[in-house]
Amino acid sequence: MPSEHAPLTRAALRLVLFLIALVLPSRAVDADLGDIVFERKSSVAEEYPPATFPHYLHRMQFKCHVCHDDIFPMRAGASGITITMDRIQAGQDCGTCHNGTIAFQATFNSCPLCHRP
Repeated sequence: MPSEHAPLTRAALRLVLFLIALVLPSRAVDADLGDIVFERKSSVAEEYPPATFPHYLHRMQFKCHVCHDDIFPMRAGASGITITMDRIQAGQDCGTCHNGTIAFQATFNSCPLCHRP
């Protein structure tokens, strides 16, 4: 029989794991866990580090079908689109959730959350 505190315990565990991953160097949470480091193609590529998508952290909170295949095809690069800040801020791609309501809003104040050195 499941405990009445089980959902709270799972939520607390996800929060702790998320916070631990935020303080780890970006290379400590790497491809072994399914993270995706996006290649920079803009003229400011040298100014900012590439964005890192922490797939493992997202998987701790959401089931695959939340993003796949409606927002992102299951295979990297399969959509043929280039994810840009303009697209994200227009509510596309990552911006579907990173809109300030579901998750932190992707703004120039939140750059280090994705563009980690």
